[in-house]
Amino acid sequence: MRLAMWSGPRNLSTALMYAFGARRDFAVMDEPFYAAYLTLTGLDHPMRDAIIASQPTDPACVVDHLLGPIPDGRLHLYQKHMSQHMIPGIPRDWIADVTNVFLIRHPARVAASFSAKYDDPSLADIGFIQQQELYETLTAAGVAPVVIDSADIRRDPAGKLQQLCAAIGLEWDPAMLSWPAGGHPSDGVWASHWYGSVHASTGFAGPEGDIPDLDGPRAALARAAMPAYDRLRAVAI
Repeated sequence: MRLAMWSGPRNLSTALMYAFGARRDFAVMDEPFYAAYLTLTGLDHPMRDAIIASQPTDPACVVDHLLGPIPDGRLHLYQKHMSQHMIPGIPRDWIADVTNVFLIRHPARVAASFSAKYDDPSLADIGFIQQQELYETLTAAGVAPVVIDSADIRRDPAGKLQQLCAAIGLEWDPAMLSWPAGGHPSDGVWASHWYGSVHASTGFAGPEGDIPDLDGPRAALARAAMPAYDRLRAVAI
């Protein structure tokens, strides 16, 4: 299985990569289109030069890696993708050849968390519109991708991950519930900027508190993302 997990930023995506990376049958890839995305957009993200130096910047080369031999002789490949990376110039024809899951999180939580690490984020930066677009494209082609909400995973990691595995035809492995502190060997070079809390973890954090009460630009950002979130939340497992 080649499992593409489509997420936006600040959305439990790294912890979920660690969960699959804790399985003996999975290799993992961390945001393989990041360098290509930065090259095509010219965006000045934290650690931009180091990211571009660390990965292929040719999207076609990235696709070859995604569909090529699975690293380390593993049976399956987990691909952690940021949906906002799928801009014009990044091919999408390969997506129909993999198993697709969409990981969502309430926009108010994403807006609060992402804006603490990245100045003045836009709707395009947080991936909700692109997630919905990718989902609609797959369903229009007769594919039924799985949607899962990160809040549901945090409320019941074992139960929800068992449900996810069943939905994609994968045998459940309790190893997914814990991982060593300090990160994963497949972490992107950007981990030092973004992954501090998950590097300190050895498993999923407990349930989140109340939805944050935002104002100003962060509130506007969350409101703009809500229709896309609601569309996917309605079909979440």
